[in-house]
Amino acid sequence: MTGEGRAGVSAWGELLRLPALFTVPGDVLAGAATAPGRPGPRTLWAISSSLCLYEAGMALNDWADQAEDAAERPHRPLPSGRIRPAAALTAACALTATGLSLAAMAGRPALAVAAPLAATVWAYDLGLKRTQAGPAAMATARALDLLLGATTTSGGVRPALSSAALLGTHTLALTTVSRHETRGGSPLTTLTALATTGALTLGLSRRSSSAQVLLGTQQLSAAGRGPASPLRVSLALAYAATAARPYLHAALNPSPPLTQRAVSGGIRATIPLQAALSARAGAPVSALITAALAPLAARFAKKVSVT
Repeated sequence: MTGEGRAGVSAWGELLRLPALFTVPGDVLAGAATAPGRPGPRTLWAISSSLCLYEAGMALNDWADQAEDAAERPHRPLPSGRIRPAAALTAACALTATGLSLAAMAGRPALAVAAPLAATVWAYDLGLKRTQAGPAAMATARALDLLLGATTTSGGVRPALSSAALLGTHTLALTTVSRHETRGGSPLTTLTALATTGALTLGLSRRSSSAQVLLGTQQLSAAGRGPASPLRVSLALAYAATAARPYLHAALNPSPPLTQRAVSGGIRATIPLQAALSARAGAPVSALITAALAPLAARFAKKVSVT
């Protein structure tokens, strides 16, 4: 490959934030874990759909942020001229269409969730992210992504509502912090995210309540209904360790670099959180597969920024 070709590949990798892709499969696996049945071909179709819709959001995000990036991030692929805006928009449209087609392959229930997921992604990028509803929209997208997984094993989403709420809560806190990453954050906002991380860690580490079982953990093993399993506790602690330290540093010094590190840590923490949710639902294999993506995400994040 020529130097120009490598530069083009690097630019697209930066635009699509490829390391963040490792945070996507765990959504679907965590959702599938909450419902009766085992993940199968439909789950793989849903994961593929989720990956496409996520990348559509990445491309559309930079297309919509051209003016802002030109002032605050001139090194990004679009303002630097390495990728044409029309190409980014075309990629967003093509990835969205592909994602919906793949969801249809996973069945009607999956498409019924993927369609509002795609609509939420577009609404967020084209306007909602600049409003107070932005973090809630992003949290909704992550929750819908998890519910997409539930449709592939049971056809319904009710068993996954509890896990979707927990993942959405993490995403809400993280997105709120990310809103000011280029100018420096707010100590109160970051401390709130830190407290949210602590609360989620405690909730994942303790024994399941009867309310949790009714809300969405019908597939819990006997161990899941009693004290939390060592795997679940370990994954919950890994989640806390990944997110808490950069949040604390950003709270003490809300400078742009430390706020960006906090956002990066929160994104990477999504993986052990997803794994803990799978373990909570009594699916240790899905939990371990998801957890195995964490070191890959960390490795590639050193080459391409996830924020």
